[in-house]
Amino acid sequence: MKIFIGTDHAGYVLKEKLVSFLKLQGHEVIDKGAFEYNEVDDYPDFVVPVAKEVSEDPYVAKGIILGGTGEGEAIVANRFRHVRAVVFYGEAKPVVDDEANIIVRSRQHNDSNVLSLAARYLTEEKMMSAVSLWLETPFGEEEKHVRRLAKIDKINR
Repeated sequence: MKIFIGTDHAGYVLKEKLVSFLKLQGHEVIDKGAFEYNEVDDYPDFVVPVAKEVSEDPYVAKGIILGGTGEGEAIVANRFRHVRAVVFYGEAKPVVDDEANIIVRSRQHNDSNVLSLAARYLTEEKMMSAVSLWLETPFGEEEKHVRRLAKIDKINR
């Protein structure tokens, strides 16, 4: 699978580990930066290139972005047509039955194609587990979910 990845300083260390992990799994990983730790860099500089790539091939390309909370990164990514970015915090008290369902449902129901990771809230192990599950989970393709995504795609951005 082709995966574009980017982060600012807040996710730099985890991104480097994630790139290695994904390559070992056989994925084609295209790193959009940051390429060094710089505490004054800005996340849009690294998220925009990832979102552009996914926007151009939204049903094949996947993106993984990291930031302190992942929120700002997802906001930036979702400004691009056909990008469906979701945030994963690894929260202690899951919103649904368990954390896995948050990842699974983001793929099955929303065909998310960008995963925004909250680097300041995730352990390396939890990040790897969430990313693996997200990449392995297919879109459910139920009619209601296809219909809803088509409505989203009609929104003029």
